[in-house]
Amino acid sequence: MTMIDHFGLSVADYETSKAFYDKVLPVLGYTRLAEFEIPRGKIAGYGDGKPDFWIEAGGRCSGKLHIAFAAKSRADVDAFHAAALAAGGRDNGAPGVREIYHPHYYGAFVFDPDGHNIEAVCHAPE
Repeated sequence: MTMIDHFGLSVADYETSKAFYDKVLPVLGYTRLAEFEIPRGKIAGYGDGKPDFWIEAGGRCSGKLHIAFAAKSRADVDAFHAAALAAGGRDNGAPGVREIYHPHYYGAFVFDPDGHNIEAVCHAPE
């Protein structure tokens, strides 16, 4: 069981953010599973089986957030980083081992369209 059931954030430009996550998350095995109207505007949910990550219209969240998506392999982390840059994300840390966390922590970081620190991480050795 995971600690968090789902997570959502408000974005400044819903269509731009949706296009970004539509291109980036599939490389990790996550797709947009839901999209509908709510009183505040549109909302889209991404996941693998059920929506775990949501974006909604309504304006950028204040402050910067860090979200780490689980990757099944180091190759998926590399693909995430490349897809995020191709989709307009800004580099915030190329794929690599971050031994400060633990010897097998392999992650990559990008800033999404709202400037949030988005990461893909694989904890498996090689």
